[in-house]
Amino acid sequence: MGKAKITPGMQVLEVIRQYRSTEAVFKEYEARVGACICCEALFETVEGAAEKYELDLNRLLRDLNAKAEAGIS
Repeated sequence: MGKAKITPGMQVLEVIRQYRSTEAVFKEYEARVGACICCEALFETVEGAAEKYELDLNRLLRDLNAKAEAGIS
């Protein structure tokens, strides 16, 4: 079993492509910010998206990595 390592410099698209289960995390955050992160920030870095939507980067990374690790078989 591998360990996911999503970093601030990864593009949102890259994260979703590599760890499909993380799309659910972005959808949860979209509901909070009232914008489609996957639509409007797909080519942004995770850090850039966090800044754009005023999200806690560390929390977002923690949530993404947890979901990605749970989805690894």
